[in-house]
Amino acid sequence: MITVPEGFGEGLGDGAGEWVAKLPKLATKACARWQLTPDGALMNGFCAVVLPVRRADGHPAVLKLSWVDDETAQEPLALKLYNGDGAVQLLGHDEELGALLLERLDQHSLDDEPIDLAVGVIGELLRRHRGVEAPGEIRRFANTLRSHPAIPAKLLDAAREAGTRPMGTTLVNEDLHYQNVLRGDREPWLVIDPKPLSGDPEYCAIPLLWNRFDELDGHRGLTDRFLAICDAGELDVAKARDWTLHRAVANWIWCLEEDFENMAVICADIAGWAART
Repeated sequence: MITVPEGFGEGLGDGAGEWVAKLPKLATKACARWQLTPDGALMNGFCAVVLPVRRADGHPAVLKLSWVDDETAQEPLALKLYNGDGAVQLLGHDEELGALLLERLDQHSLDDEPIDLAVGVIGELLRRHRGVEAPGEIRRFANTLRSHPAIPAKLLDAAREAGTRPMGTTLVNEDLHYQNVLRGDREPWLVIDPKPLSGDPEYCAIPLLWNRFDELDGHRGLTDRFLAICDAGELDVAKARDWTLHRAVANWIWCLEEDFENMAVICADIAGWAART
């Protein structure tokens, strides 16, 4: 049914190798359950593979098989709550197989569009989704920022303090960025791959800064994009700054521990900017 790309699943955690080896069988079972016919080449991200398919009625869709962890487990629930409003439509979910049947979208993303347009589109989506309340089972933010010898103590303390801000209960997507908004037919642009969290929309700002970071003109450019995001999404600037600082330091530590040197440099730059802003 499918051939999994070599190297896929590396870095996912314990048991990932066994899961990757079962993917062809899982895809076969999911296609049988939903009467799907493969209709294109297999695609993959970091923790999921996506197979274009046709349903029994001939309509196009995609079959997504995800590595289930704390971040991905509640994606189906988030998509049900969005109910296709500014987000990809969930057509089916098999928890046992870790399979999602989704509306098929164009692979053209906001990453392919001018940054001003991309920020404007995502800001509009943030405004629309502000009214979606997160139910109690959605993950809540936890301020568990740990120390690291490479992080200046003053900056770490500031990030921890920023993480003490009371959180709201909006359904937010902590991985909302340009590549995760695709062109659609029902609507011009639709969110995919949500990583749901119960909190403040301002928590969503930083992926829009570290993605397409190379297009920024230093700290002046960082300030300009940050303010454009806050304006487009009607975000509270102080809240957005605090969550940007906190997440920049948290991800800086993670990147250092996982040897993602280039991303660590970007997070350090954003953290220093946010602390001074």
